[in-house]
Amino acid sequence: MTTRTAPLLAFLPAALATSWIALFAAAPGAGARSEARRPVHTYSIVARDPVTGQLGVAVQSHWFSVGSIVTWAESGVGAVATQSFVEPSYGPKGLALMREGRSAPEALAALLAQDLHPEVRQVAMIDAAGRVQAHTGSKCIPAAGHKTGADYSVQANLMTDSSVWPAMASAFESAKGDLAERLLAALEAAQRQGGDIRGRQSAAILVVGGKPTGQIWKDRLIDLRVEDHTDPVVELRRLVSLWRAYQLMNSGDDAVTENRPEDALRFYSEAEKLAPHMDEFVFWHAVSLVSLQRVDESLPVFARAFRMNPSWLLLAGRLPAAGLLPADPALLDRIRAVGPKER
Repeated sequence: MTTRTAPLLAFLPAALATSWIALFAAAPGAGARSEARRPVHTYSIVARDPVTGQLGVAVQSHWFSVGSIVTWAESGVGAVATQSFVEPSYGPKGLALMREGRSAPEALAALLAQDLHPEVRQVAMIDAAGRVQAHTGSKCIPAAGHKTGADYSVQANLMTDSSVWPAMASAFESAKGDLAERLLAALEAAQRQGGDIRGRQSAAILVVGGKPTGQIWKDRLIDLRVEDHTDPVVELRRLVSLWRAYQLMNSGDDAVTENRPEDALRFYSEAEKLAPHMDEFVFWHAVSLVSLQRVDESLPVFARAFRMNPSWLLLAGRLPAAGLLPADPALLDRIRAVGPKER
């Protein structure tokens, strides 16, 4: 038994083990860098926003850290979901082919032609022009299938029944909001329909910008994963909401820098409404008010942050050295005065 077949053998019935060793030994790119894996019983969506050009992929599975192997996307290029008896190389190789000018259907066809066992793969690709293609191999574990539409593909395998992916398609088509919101709507529809026959464990969402900036870290607009959770899609939505709150905080900071105080305060207020439990938002809101020379307004905000987490009181005294608060002892005394009193 090789190390790359051992995890699979731990899952498959003994009668099937020998045949699957032979199958995966001959998989694409087999050798030292290839790993046999259990089937990733999964539902996913790849999609494009025709207005912004954003590309995205979202997934849920009864599999640990599904986002690390299923979700792939590159700004201005395309998005890929690779699952079932997953061959992760479909992700980077598919993106490379689309980057070279192949359409998503051409890229997927080329990789399937090189695969000795396409019958166990489930893969979907979409390119920057919105061209989409999906493949569900004949040996994917039922219920398995896919549906493509304008600017999207939904696909699933090892589902409770065959209603899952049509429900995802309907939810995506009817959902309002940005691409991330519509991707989440598709995942939630799958779960309401019964989802994975074995249950749920992890989820991920990846959204990239429509036009590459030349800075990959800026192109990745949303890159969130739930690695292990009893309700991963619900948790993923919570993380996306928190991501939106942080984006609002960043917008507030930008508005402060650009001397747009009213915009800054509006952004901070919206961020705190989305994430009222985030004491960090409250503290930096107060600091920003000081930078806007609105000290009197900052004091009740500082007081709220200190009530939520007294450690902010200690940090406030260190900010003048970093240039984040004025080096004004009288100001620091006023800020400290609204903190919790020693007993």
